[in-house]
Amino acid sequence: MILFPSIALIIALALALVSFWLPQMLPDSEKLSPYECGFDPLGSARLPYSMRFFLIAILFLLFDLEIALLLPTPWATQFSFPLVSIAWAFIILLLLTLGFMYEWFQGGLEWAE
Repeated sequence: MILFPSIALIIALALALVSFWLPQMLPDSEKLSPYECGFDPLGSARLPYSMRFFLIAILFLLFDLEIALLLPTPWATQFSFPLVSIAWAFIILLLLTLGFMYEWFQGGLEWAE
């Protein structure tokens, strides 16, 4: 019973110690500069992002969460009242579809203006 936790602890400690000893700590001027992205800063860092970018990102997260909500639906049909779980799944899909259609008709999904 104690064998597996002790092996896990020994491996974790060994990896932690090796991670401190193994890397070479030789920072050069490129690593110490605030811009490590490969190009020099040419303009202002205060340029605003497009709101369309944020809208597309939020829609992606929303539909990603939709998948997480609908994933247990096939297993929920094994309950004693499967129509309730199917109705909730249908309501979620209906709300998301209506919201998607609203955004589409309002032009919120057009990337280029």
